[in-house]
Amino acid sequence: MSQQLTIRTVLDYPIVPVFYNSNPEVSVQVFNSCYAGGVRAFEFTNRGENALETFKLLQQSAGDCEGYILGAGTVLKGSDAEAFIELGASFIVSPCFIESVSDVCYQNKIPYVPGCMTVKEINYAMDAGCEIIKVFPGEVVGTPFIKAVKAVFPSAQLMVTGGVLPTKESISSWFSAGVNAVGMGSMLFKKDWLASGNYKAIEDTCKDCFSYLQ
Repeated sequence: MSQQLTIRTVLDYPIVPVFYNSNPEVSVQVFNSCYAGGVRAFEFTNRGENALETFKLLQQSAGDCEGYILGAGTVLKGSDAEAFIELGASFIVSPCFIESVSDVCYQNKIPYVPGCMTVKEINYAMDAGCEIIKVFPGEVVGTPFIKAVKAVFPSAQLMVTGGVLPTKESISSWFSAGVNAVGMGSMLFKKDWLASGNYKAIEDTCKDCFSYLQ
């Protein structure tokens, strides 16, 4: 998938799950449930020893899901970025801007989405060629920060992660402030749903979140 098509997918389907689980079977079930719920861009985070192996399984599963793109999150080293890109990652996400990761993404023509929480960091990432900026942590900066950033950088494409709830009030407030997408983690994947295998609840919640954008 081309760089621009990847970016377009994130912006056209702006609810992006952010997920990791040590159980590959659970991860695949969640991945498929999100797709059934309307998700088309999914971020699997690099937070465990078997993250690469599970990512490979998700990438295989995505082959049966038309238009579904899979990115890797919490990527902190250039070597990790290379490993995930080799497995087919469509985009790479970090909690902050990391030069070595940015370089690998640039060389491979893969969108890099770095985390930023100051105006200076956002400006730096934009100058480095990042087309989508992850505002993180969202619960710390809040919607007033988004409004202020969009006032000085109206062309900035922002994806806030952290502090986004799967409710109409929360999602509407972030998009009204000016974000272009939201990343949703633990709030989208309740522990009791995962423990009981209630993947239909995840699918339904994803559908609800997309309905709040209308």
